[in-house]
Amino acid sequence: MNELPNRKIIRLKNHDYSSAGYYFITICTKDKQNPLGKIVGDAHQGVPYMELNEMGNIVHQHIESINSAYDNVKVDKFVVMPNHIHLILIVEGGTPECASPTKSVVAKVVNAFKSLTSRRVGGSMWQRAYHDRIIRNEKEYMKIWNYIDGNPAIWADDCYYINSI
Repeated sequence: MNELPNRKIIRLKNHDYSSAGYYFITICTKDKQNPLGKIVGDAHQGVPYMELNEMGNIVHQHIESINSAYDNVKVDKFVVMPNHIHLILIVEGGTPECASPTKSVVAKVVNAFKSLTSRRVGGSMWQRAYHDRIIRNEKEYMKIWNYIDGNPAIWADDCYYINSI
């Protein structure tokens, strides 16, 4: 499995974007370059893992800080990859009367994250948009959780893979 289905940006019809829920978020770096680190190891040498560089550590720290920065938003699971991040956001309270996904809590959290990390590294590092998917049930949640957990092991087959050598 190298990517989850329905990764296009499609808004769920009749979804109340002001409501609480679980969201699968993917944010890619500008031009999908690999500024966040590299995958070390391969299937023959043990389990591959992400080796963060300075920029990757900054991104990692800012993801972890989301839990303390927001009362109603928690990061449940995440991975920093060479040129993108995946995370599961739990929104425990939505944005009242917010039918638009662009004004939702998720959009505000992602935009703040992108702004703060870019400022910290001294320039814009993210693509303009991001992918989000509403996680609809426990089966889908487990599939996404396992995908995030195993993402470094399938890096060479990942749809975001770009060989930087």
